[in-house]
Amino acid sequence: MSRSVRVSFVLALCCVVFLTASLGATATTQAAVPVEPHIVELYPNTSVPNDVGEYVTLSFPEPTTLTGWTLTDGETTTRLGDETVAGRVAFSRDPAVAREKVDDPVLELRDHFVLAQTGETVQLRYEGRIVDQTTYERAPRAQRWLRTDDGWEWRPRGATTFEARDLPARSALAFVLPDSPGVPIETIRGADERVLLAGYTFSSEPTAEELRVAAERGIEVRVLVDGTPVGGQTTAEANALDSLADAGIPVRVFDGPVTRYRFHHAKYAVVDDRVIVLTENWKPAGTGGRASRGWGVVVESAPVADAVVAVFEADAGWEDTVPWERYREGRERRFVEDDPATGSYPSRFDPEPVEVDSVRLVTAPDNAEREIIALLEGAEESIRIEQVAIHPDHAFLQAAIDAAERGVHVRILLDDSWYVERENRALVERLESRAERDGLPIEARLVDSRGEFEKIHAKGVVVDDRRTLVGSVNWNDNSVRNNREVAVILESEAAAAYYAAVFDADWRGGRPSIPVGVGLAVAGAIGGAAFVGSRLIEFEAGD
Repeated sequence: MSRSVRVSFVLALCCVVFLTASLGATATTQAAVPVEPHIVELYPNTSVPNDVGEYVTLSFPEPTTLTGWTLTDGETTTRLGDETVAGRVAFSRDPAVAREKVDDPVLELRDHFVLAQTGETVQLRYEGRIVDQTTYERAPRAQRWLRTDDGWEWRPRGATTFEARDLPARSALAFVLPDSPGVPIETIRGADERVLLAGYTFSSEPTAEELRVAAERGIEVRVLVDGTPVGGQTTAEANALDSLADAGIPVRVFDGPVTRYRFHHAKYAVVDDRVIVLTENWKPAGTGGRASRGWGVVVESAPVADAVVAVFEADAGWEDTVPWERYREGRERRFVEDDPATGSYPSRFDPEPVEVDSVRLVTAPDNAEREIIALLEGAEESIRIEQVAIHPDHAFLQAAIDAAERGVHVRILLDDSWYVERENRALVERLESRAERDGLPIEARLVDSRGEFEKIHAKGVVVDDRRTLVGSVNWNDNSVRNNREVAVILESEAAAAYYAAVFDADWRGGRPSIPVGVGLAVAGAIGGAAFVGSRLIEFEAGD
């Protein structure tokens, strides 16, 4: 794809992202859980004609007879019935359809009642008395207005709510790319029972070959990928997925007018009781070792594997994924040509077995934002950050700056590829100026790989030489709030030492953007607009 076409595409994507964000605007309502019957969920915009299947879910803390209970929006009122209910119960004009969308019991509303897509206030009343109410603004398509511990919010129907937790693990294999492209292949080759592979894109023929061989040996093999990657799916990816499907391997694709996540951006595989977690895509530039500096880890732990399997099953088993064959043939599919990466780089860092104390599984949009902020807020001595790019207003960057203000030594290494170089350079200049002005122990620079790799694609953090974050999470709001991402926080001094050594080597090859002392002269010229170029929008969409 030419540079001009890519820029045009991402500008169009920017408009889509803006419109989506506008539709998602919500009103804030206090969500303290009442002891009386109360509203817990509304589903006003089902994305089907006439909003068939819309519903209101109520919670009844104690057995309650519905006689005298009503729902109203101020214009129309409906009775709830005469049954005695307890717990969560959904009410719908179309209970047969609604039952396909909720796990709770569904009762039919007695009278005509329609939830407005443009927003309104819905009240739960008993004998005319207001017992509970909630107000929402414009309803995004296929999203629920949901009561949470932090207030009311829109959440895609079917979206998960996984909580991060520390899981037991004793050992792991730390590795980086492009140095060790054989690790994912060899791990898959060692499968005895199962391989569940998830990715944003998949065009790695060596990996596809290993999956086909595994399937021929009777191993359970399943694959899950995104259906709308930025720039479109490539011919190479179509060929790779065709070959898997032809071998009888179930391949599912996030597709359709409504999906729970903007992008399925996670990059991992479960192999028996081992989990491969990557910053890299399953393609030549990533796991193939042909271009990118990436981080990866193979965790040996049945509890970690089980937790990741739960994520895979939740994502692959819902209605917004379809079989590859249907995706491929159900409509005209146009695949784009792509020049695969063909670089060759030295192997400086061998894979290293490391002992670990525990592994914390982090997923977006469920918990990644608060977990990574907590990781940075807990830093006491040092933070190393190696990223393709960082949005200048993101909470992660602010948490790193706050750490520097506490005296934590913070170093940030960013990529210098053409599509992020301008924004990354401006951010480095801003941070240098802030450090010089306030005397903060924070440093930032653009990478100079000196032939060790083509570009940084890692999304890694090392905190206090003790905790390491490895995974697919980019430092922007889209990644943590809209995408499916998977990462792990390794509690391990040995793992931290390994990734810190890689970071330090990459850092030594990096270059400051401007001479020390010049930062103050340019600080005034750096405004928010400098960071909202089309190339950053392309990055935010996912890679």
